[in-house]
Amino acid sequence: MGLLSALNPFSRKPPLVAVVQLTGVIGMIGGFGRSITMEKTAPLLDAAFRSKRVSAVALVINSPGGSPVQADLIQKRVRDLSREKNKPVFAFCEDVAASGGYWIALAANEIWANPASVVGSIGVISSGFGFHEALGRLGIERRVHATGDAKGMLDPFRPEQPEHVERLKTLQGDIQESFIGWVRERRGTKLTGAPEELFSGAFWTGKRAKDLGLVDGLGDIRSIMRERYGEDVRFRTFGERKSLFRMLGRSGGAGDALLDGLISRVEERLMWGRFGL
Repeated sequence: MGLLSALNPFSRKPPLVAVVQLTGVIGMIGGFGRSITMEKTAPLLDAAFRSKRVSAVALVINSPGGSPVQADLIQKRVRDLSREKNKPVFAFCEDVAASGGYWIALAANEIWANPASVVGSIGVISSGFGFHEALGRLGIERRVHATGDAKGMLDPFRPEQPEHVERLKTLQGDIQESFIGWVRERRGTKLTGAPEELFSGAFWTGKRAKDLGLVDGLGDIRSIMRERYGEDVRFRTFGERKSLFRMLGRSGGAGDALLDGLISRVEERLMWGRFGL
């Protein structure tokens, strides 16, 4: 302790926790919807870990999941920065930390949730629609020319092919193995649930997730950080800032942005709707 601090205890700066808000579907959804991607998140993480004053970094997660690739890229950046800067990471699950949202939460040293949070969904899902019968009723003929039998796999305007479904399931199986391996690596002996339950794709409340060992405890960011760093702890929040100009510029104009936004909002609502939100 320096001479000035010894003479004046009020000169000591309070502990600082950097808060990174991760809200939305993971991946590129376009339009006006909120999304989480490596491109958007990396600058926030870099800024959060940069300050020497920061005692810890807190990830506030509210996501129904999305792209496993983007989720994995983000968790790797979190782990790399945590080791490089020697700062602990805490994850706080809000309404939902499911699928890819939980994948990112696993990067933290500790995971906390609200008793009513939705946590888990350790699985892989693909969904879509089939329109081939509707085209026939409308008298519309679809023409597709491609090289390779699998090039038009899962085309929604053609009848579903069993071999294409089998190929998709193989792909999903590979991703699921990676997801399960990541959960086991990060949670280890903390897991208490049976594998057939934990890795079924089911999701639970935060309270039940704690019993299964998927989270470390129940609590909110303010309470937990005060317990760890004292009542005078301060928070600095890092989150995406979106301007109308930026959204329109990326979409090529107001008309395109509106159409893109409507489609993305439907996709986004379907993902949130799986968890009753």
